[in-house]
Amino acid sequence: MFPSQDSLTFVGTATTLVRLGPFSLLTDPNFLHRGQWSYFGQGLASRRRTEPAAQPADLPPLDAVVLSHLHGDHFDRIARRKLAPDLPIVTTGHAAKWLSKRGFREPVALSTWSQHTLAARGATLTITAVPARHSTGLLGKVLPPVMGSVWEYIAAPGARPLRIYVSGDTILHDELREIGERFPELDLAVLHLGGTRVLGALVSMDDRQGGALLELLDPAHAVPVHFDDYRNFTSPVSNFLVEAARRHPATRIRLLRRGESLPLTELARTAETP
Repeated sequence: MFPSQDSLTFVGTATTLVRLGPFSLLTDPNFLHRGQWSYFGQGLASRRRTEPAAQPADLPPLDAVVLSHLHGDHFDRIARRKLAPDLPIVTTGHAAKWLSKRGFREPVALSTWSQHTLAARGATLTITAVPARHSTGLLGKVLPPVMGSVWEYIAAPGARPLRIYVSGDTILHDELREIGERFPELDLAVLHLGGTRVLGALVSMDDRQGGALLELLDPAHAVPVHFDDYRNFTSPVSNFLVEAARRHPATRIRLLRRGESLPLTELARTAETP
């Protein structure tokens, strides 16, 4: 079901399969079926309202997983049982310790602005951990650390990088500005939305914050994810589409159905245009 060429396929929640040249990577694996309970941590739980487009057995061979943080809607019990224990998982230090204790032998812990690079057949893919914050105040200290990431794919030596930003479950905060300063040409932003609230406080971006982040980082394209899979997600993606058009029409929004793929070759051509 997955295209062999460069593409991003939306599986559901924040789970995507990204194929870039020789590399295949999975983000935030959530394979629970509709109606099953997800246990987020900190006593929070919710039934899934949607069906994912794929299960681990459907995936091609993976080179890595990029895990933004350790919550049950981003790394669930199916991922824990079915993903190979020697599969590299690029994530926060907090999540890497948890994974190591549960039999995963290749977690890669990244602190903010540190990098991990994959190389194969003359191509490289560098993943840089960038700022993300689940919430503020006391709640921000209780919730697990979150990692945003910027991926720079270079198909061959000397080629211009294709840059993809994956937000993770962040709220809007001042440190995000530095992402745009360090990576001024983002070809694609994958935004975790949903407007999830805990005790009245946002723990993922709502439509207004999502629109403001587009304005701040100015990506050429954006794919919204993490917006309707659980009842905790209360900010409709339709509101984000309106807000994005109002706040930053220069970004082309690509709303994908579960199982639908966005060709990244199209973005690569755009990136090469002077």
